[in-house]
Amino acid sequence: MTSPSPSERAALVGRLRAAGCVYAEDEAELLLAAAVSPAALAELTDRRVAGEPLEYLLGWAEFCGLRIAVDEGVFVPRARTALLVEVAAELTGAAPAVVDLCCGSGATTVALAHRLTPRWLAAADIDPAAVACARRNVAGLDAEVYEGDLFAPLPRRWWGRLDLVVANAPYVPTDAVALMPPEARLYEAPVALDGGPDGLSVLRRVGVEAAGWLATGGHLVVEAGTTQVEALCDAFREAGLIPTVHHDEDLDATALTARRP
Repeated sequence: MTSPSPSERAALVGRLRAAGCVYAEDEAELLLAAAVSPAALAELTDRRVAGEPLEYLLGWAEFCGLRIAVDEGVFVPRARTALLVEVAAELTGAAPAVVDLCCGSGATTVALAHRLTPRWLAAADIDPAAVACARRNVAGLDAEVYEGDLFAPLPRRWWGRLDLVVANAPYVPTDAVALMPPEARLYEAPVALDGGPDGLSVLRRVGVEAAGWLATGGHLVVEAGTTQVEALCDAFREAGLIPTVHHDEDLDATALTARRP
C-alpha cells in the first residue's frame, strides 16, 4: 500500500482516538503496516473503531519482546503477565520440567522456552481454539500442547516430577466480567476470563492439583488480583504449599509463588 498523506494519517489517528484508543498514534502505524490496500486499511480501521482487539486485526501480540500469534477468540497476552514469566524463570534450576496451564495462545510457554532449558516443556488449555493457536506458536520449539482441563491431559509419568507449574488462569469474578472493557468481554472466550464467584475457583483447583504434580521443592506460579492475595495464599497453604507474593508497581501485576516443601 502506498504511504498515506500527512492529512490521511492524521485523520486515521483522530478516528482511533475518538473511538477511545489510548495509543492512537502507535495503533495507526500498526494498522498501516498491516494493510495491503486502502480498502484493507478501511476495513481494519472500521473493525478497530467498533471495538475489536487490535491484536486480532494484526494477528499477533507483543509479549516479553516476542511476537505471539493470536487467533480470534483466544485470550490476548497482557503485558502484566511478564511478571509471572520473570518470577518463574528465577525459581528454576537447570533442565526443569515445566508445564503452562490455561496457556491460551502459548505466550508464556514461548517466553519460558527462551529463558530456560527445560528437559520437558508442555502447555495445556481446555479451549480447542487456544490449543490450536498455542501449537502454532510453539512450532519449532521442543514443547507439547495438550487439550483438556488443567492437569488432566498430561502424561501421568510426570506426576510428582514437575519442577515448575505456571498458570495464568481466569481470575475475574463472574459478576465483574460484565464490567471488563468491551475488547475483552465481547471478543475473548469467557472460559479465559470468568474465575467463578470470587474469581478463585480455577486457581484453587490449580493449587490442590499442583501439590501432587510438583516434585519436592517445585514451584507453582500464578497471576491474581491484589485483593485476592490473602484468600489465595490461604488456599495454597491448605493444599500443603508455601506461598509468597510478588508485586510489580510498573506492570500493575501480582504473582504468587507456592513451593511444595
